[in-house]
Amino acid sequence: MCLAIPAKIVEIDGEMAKVEVGGVLRVVSLMLVPDLKVGDYVITHAGFALHRVDEQEALASINLLRELVESVARAESGEVRGND
Repeated sequence: MCLAIPAKIVEIDGEMAKVEVGGVLRVVSLMLVPDLKVGDYVITHAGFALHRVDEQEALASINLLRELVESVARAESGEVRGND
């Protein structure tokens, strides 16, 4: 399964950009989305920026993904229990 995730553009070099996702830098193509600038948030998938997203929407999505990862980690460690 693949997820399209929001990322913040931190550097642009022609049609390529470095984006930051959860503290990790990735390189993506900007060919599909014109007129992007450093500081914009984009949805990325398979090495491409697919479209620009509002910063608040991007941050909300990032927070939801973080909560999901934390929830899965707790469940795998046995911290999450059903109603007894």
